[in-house]
Amino acid sequence: MSFSKVRNAHKIENTEDYLELIADLHNQNGEARIVDIALKLGIAQATANKTIKRLQAQGYITKEPYRSLFLTIKGQKIASYSKKKHKIVYNFLLNLGLDNKTAAADSEGIEHHVSKKTLEKMEKFNKIKKK
Repeated sequence: MSFSKVRNAHKIENTEDYLELIADLHNQNGEARIVDIALKLGIAQATANKTIKRLQAQGYITKEPYRSLFLTIKGQKIASYSKKKHKIVYNFLLNLGLDNKTAAADSEGIEHHVSKKTLEKMEKFNKIKKK
């Protein structure tokens, strides 16, 4: 049962990363371009373009020639939830006493595999630690 959960998480991991990155680029730069995505992910533009085409076909983003990428409502929901999960996990790791660099690196992987139940416990723990 746990193996299937991990396999399913791996299937959506890439999608969540791309959508979250597109949202972040829009917030930081006012636009998200394939060249910027490739640069941030450390991959070739052709690789990024292939994934962008898949995300567009799945209805997560829109793209027009010579324009930046835009998240659809469907894409915005996933990006927002992914960002929330990332933030909760990151803050949880900081609250455990990890340094920023380690918390940032580890939260990137954990966010995709954490269950809703565990995420809720992490969020509750974070609120207790704030007091």
